[in-house]
Amino acid sequence: MKRRAGCHSLRVTLSHRSFAMSHNFLQPLTGSFAMPAAENPTVAMVEAAYRHHGLDWRYINCEVAPEALGDAVRGARAMGWRGFNCSIPHKVAVIEHLDGLGESAQIIGAVNTIVRRGDELIGENTDGKGFVKALSDVVDPTGKTVVLFGAGGAARAVGVELALAGAARISVVNRGRARGEEVAGLLNARTRAEADYIAWEGTFKVPVGTDIVINATSIGLFPKVEETLDLDTDTLMPTMVVADGIHNPPLTRLLKAAQARGCRTVDGLGMLVGQGVIGIKYWTGIDADPAVMRQALLDLKL
Repeated sequence: MKRRAGCHSLRVTLSHRSFAMSHNFLQPLTGSFAMPAAENPTVAMVEAAYRHHGLDWRYINCEVAPEALGDAVRGARAMGWRGFNCSIPHKVAVIEHLDGLGESAQIIGAVNTIVRRGDELIGENTDGKGFVKALSDVVDPTGKTVVLFGAGGAARAVGVELALAGAARISVVNRGRARGEEVAGLLNARTRAEADYIAWEGTFKVPVGTDIVINATSIGLFPKVEETLDLDTDTLMPTMVVADGIHNPPLTRLLKAAQARGCRTVDGLGMLVGQGVIGIKYWTGIDADPAVMRQALLDLKL
């Protein structure tokens, strides 16, 4: 009887060991640090991609106050996070807590995606990369002439990435002269594109010969969905591609007007998905399916 009990005990022990060896309960972690964070839909599309590709990874949306950012980054480092996003108001402040920056992040001076490479946390910026990825599905920016509305962080990122992607000329259209000239000057100094600032005074007329028109402002963002750029839509030509960085709602008044003029359009959901695809590639090495991620966002009915 003792022998049988001993054999049974051995079988149970081996069974438990076998079970433990066949399951890994340590999930690789990614996520986002922002404030506010509750309205960030990135978690929905990234976790949809993880599930679709059979990755037992997690994306954790965290609300982090500015004074706690350093602690949050140290925590992510200590816990072995594979990477994370930083959104408003941390895109510049996070840099001092990192070990290095990618090329475009250095030029832009802001970071929205952090990647663990070995023991180092490296800052990248996918804001503009995501936009260019979505835009490139419709038009190759190489050699193109661009009118870019806005001079904030998003416009700065989009302008830099378009220039790095080969855009020939970028006109920065902005109400404030100082910020507009700063972005144009940055593009001229740090990229091969030719850039200029155009004062946005009254209703803007898109110059003849423009290939791509981009809204990189917050005009039209929910809940102010009836707002639109002060733009003479009669100057939009069917040969132009019109892109809007607003993801909520995906079909803005600007894009509706552009479609009515026969223009091809790119919506802000494409930019958001593009950012996510690039971030997942940085973290996991896989090429995530953008259609799965876009559908996850559409299911939220933004």
